[in-house]
Amino acid sequence: MALPMDNFLLLSVVNTKLRDYYINLDALCDELDEDKSNIISRLASVGYSYDETVNQFV
Repeated sequence: MALPMDNFLLLSVVNTKLRDYYINLDALCDELDEDKSNIISRLASVGYSYDETVNQFV
């Protein structure tokens, strides 16, 4: 699955997938063969960071 190019759409897709399907960001990245650091960087650029305790970007 290709992740959206728009960072706010990426936020929505990733948080939905984390909520509904994956126990953590590592599992999502492994299953989708995505670069974790790229996702973290892109979402940091719009003010979000991954919170392991809630398994969401906040």
